[in-house]
Formats: sequence, structure tokens, C-alpha cells
Amino acid sequence: MSAEGMAAGLQRLMPRLVFSPSLSLVLIFIYGFIIYSIYLSFTSSRILPVNDWAGLANYLRLFKLPHWHIAIRNLAVFGSLYITFCIALGLLLAILLDQKIRLEGGIRAVLLYPMALSFIVTGTAWKWLLDPGIGLEHSVHLLGFTNFHFGWIKDGGLAIYTLVIAAVWHTSGFVMALFLAGLRGIDEEVLKAARIDGAAGLRLYTRIVIPQLRPALFSAVIVLTHLAIKSYDLVIALTGGGPGRATELPATFMYSYTFTRNQMGIGAAAAVIMLMTVAAVMIPYLHAETDGRRHG
Repeated sequence: MSAEGMAAGLQRLMPRLVFSPSLSLVLIFIYGFIIYSIYLSFTSSRILPVNDWAGLANYLRLFKLPHWHIAIRNLAVFGSLYITFCIALGLLLAILLDQKIRLEGGIRAVLLYPMALSFIVTGTAWKWLLDPGIGLEHSVHLLGFTNFHFGWIKDGGLAIYTLVIAAVWHTSGFVMALFLAGLRGIDEEVLKAARIDGAAGLRLYTRIVIPQLRPALFSAVIVLTHLAIKSYDLVIALTGGGPGRATELPATFMYSYTFTRNQMGIGAAAAVIMLMTVAAVMIPYLHAETDGRRHG
């Protein structure tokens, strides 16, 4: 083989050689552990993994546990409010920024800043802010308004809404960026034609603009649903799953049963249910995206 042929072959092989270590790590530490977790969910593992086959016993026990049903109900409340408020606030902010206002770059950076923080930092900051002894309630009392009370974080019936507040603050800027990119991608000629036809103000957005933001809306729903289902660090930092089990979510349930209660099989079953839920959301989206590109 000539030197030119060897160089060309090495050039074709080089991207694969560079990419192979990362691919191997992903296959082992992501997909390998996913498969292993699925296997553990069918075993009688407790403190340590064992190979005793248990069939569907862990899943049957899981769905009989009241704590699991509480976690699912909390996820339904948290997820629905989180997704709804993030999308509404993100769309409103994107529309306002699309008006070519002054200092748009600075405002956009401020709104996106919370997304740069981890959920641990967000949860800790909001825990300090919402704690009646040192946070907002205490500060208002120092101003002389002693009748003001805001103790949601200590209230079992209202604590779940503190998770919504913190999560919306953290993620709404990201949703705003998605919608703003969609708004900037709309053809100006379409908007001019709509204005000539009499569409203006709210009607212009409801009839013309918002329908063209469906791809951004769909992407936002997918990302937010994924974040809601796997929410763990925000809950631990902000409420610790309490008071009682008022803010326990499937992710905290899974961790508790796996590493605290020494019920690894049930914890793995809970993790598999979460994985299936995420897959049920992601797979149709990926199918629609690939199908659209294939026919585009």
C-alpha cells in the first residue's frame, strides 16, 4: 500500500479512534447500568445485588406501597404545574423580548442565569428564602408587617408548591430562549401579510405566531417532562421530601428504598418505571423528528 493510501486510511480511521473511548464509556456507564438496573428489578436484591430471580414480585409490591402512590400523586401535581407555568411564563417573556426592547442582551442573560445553576444551589437558595425563621417572612416582619405569614415550606398541604416555584424560576429562562429562537425564525413576510389582512395585537399572536411555535412548544414539553420525572436534587435541597412525605417524588422514593431502606429490588423497579415513563415521552418525539427530517 502506498503512503498516500495509508494516510487516507488513517484519516478515515482517526475520527473513530478519537470517538471510541467516549462511546465505550457511554455504552458501559449509561446503557450498561440501565440494563443492569432492569435485571435487578427482577431479582430479590436487598442490601446488595443478588441473582435470585423474583419475576414481577418487586413490581407487584411496588404498586401496593402507599408511599409509591403518594410519590406518583405528588409528581402529577408538581409536573403539571411546573410544565404549565414554565411554558406560559417562557412564552410571555419571549414575546416581550421579541419587541426589540433596549438592553435585550442583558435581560436575556439575567433570565437565563438560573439555568446555569445546579438544582442543588437553586433548592438551597429557595430554602433560605422560604424558611419562615430566616427568609421572606422574617424579613417582612422586620419591616413591621408582623401579620404577614408565608410558611408554605413547613405546611404539608402547600410544600409541593414551593417545589413548583423554585423549579419554574430555574427553568423558565430556558423555555424563554426556546420560544425566542422560534419567534426569530418566523418569516417577516408572513407577519406583514397578516397585518395587511387586519391581524394585529393579540389576534396576530393567537392566529399566526403561536401556531408556528409548535416545534419549540413540543421541545419544551419534552425537556420539562423529563426534568419533572427525574427531579431529585431540587427536592432534597429544598424540602428533603417533607414535611412527612408531602413532597416525595418517584426519584426520592427510588433513592430511599435502594440506599436507605435496603430494598434494592423495589428501588430498581421504581427506576425502571421512571425510565419507561421518560421513554414513552421521548420515543414519539424522536420518531416525529426523524420522520420529519426524512420527508423534509
